Amino acid sequence: MKRVTIHDVAEKAGVSLATVDRVMNGRSGVRKITIEKVQAAADELNYTRDIFAANLAKKRNYRFQFLIPNGPNAFMEDLNQEARKHAETLLRERVDIHIEPIDAFDAHRVAGTLAILDKSVCDGVAVVAPAFPEVRAAIDRLQDRGVHVVTLVSDHPASMRRRFIGIDNMAAGRAAGRLMGRFLPKAPGKIAVIAGSLGLRDHAERHTGFAKVLSDEFPHLDLLKVREGRDDNGKNEDIVGKLLSEHPDLPGFYNIGAGNRGVIAALEKSARARDITFIGHELTPYTRAALLNGTMDALIAQNAGHEVRSATRILKALCDGTPVLDDQETIGIDIFMKDNLPDQP
Repeated sequence: MKRVTIHDVAEKAGVSLATVDRVMNGRSGVRKITIEKVQAAADELNYTRDIFAANLAKKRNYRFQFLIPNGPNAFMEDLNQEARKHAETLLRERVDIHIEPIDAFDAHRVAGTLAILDKSVCDGVAVVAPAFPEVRAAIDRLQDRGVHVVTLVSDHPASMRRRFIGIDNMAAGRAAGRLMGRFLPKAPGKIAVIAGSLGLRDHAERHTGFAKVLSDEFPHLDLLKVREGRDDNGKNEDIVGKLLSEHPDLPGFYNIGAGNRGVIAALEKSARARDITFIGHELTPYTRAALLNGTMDALIAQNAGHEVRSATRILKALCDGTPVLDDQETIGIDIFMKDNLPDQP
């Protein structure tokens, strides 16, 4: 079947190639009635623009900023590494990705970083966004300046961001709650929960989902007050040590965020690791080892590479004004135990 071209649209509409080009690219200087004729001709012929070819012809460059937390967070290190690897593969497609380190626990600095960006610097931004009002305002102002913004891993739905790329964190928390309830005997007990910060929406949503399942279906398990360790291994190790001392019969731990190395270290030092059900997030070398040796019982994970590739595809689609394929961009929740760990790359 012959491919429909811009020449066919121009002939069908009875206008010049230049006019069709102006209409297709949304440029001014074309009468409304002419725009309608061109659009009707394109619809009748089922004409689809070849965005890739058009961008090559125009030497279109895409400039994207990825704002990813720094520090000793193994999952964010993985996200950073995936972004760098993906950036190398995109150079021939005229896509430039710049990775800017941020402190996800410092809302003022994240907002400040967003505030200095505009169209002269980038076309799109993917940001791991803490859920604070100043960050929302900074995202909204950046959108107003014509820069497309998507949130990555942790969402800020109150903002004008165009899309969220990440797992359903409420569902992830519910899955953790169900695993905890099923793993433990039907006896009263207290469950400790550690978060980086409930100011991070992904952590807050996971906690809400976890608490809801335990309350509804495993009411014999009581949640202790959430302890916040800012995803820091040293702080988490201290928190777990104190919890074990204060609650010598504690049956379960749920770590909502990062800092798993600290939790693992404290549990193994206590010699109670095999007596306590420990559920956490993200597949790293440390959590893999903890699953294999029995310190950790279950792991809820997300694919960092998928999230980076999805963010890039979505930002390109927003720049080009093309549809997003929802099925392709849905980030799945993975649940791992020692029995189904994927092979190491």
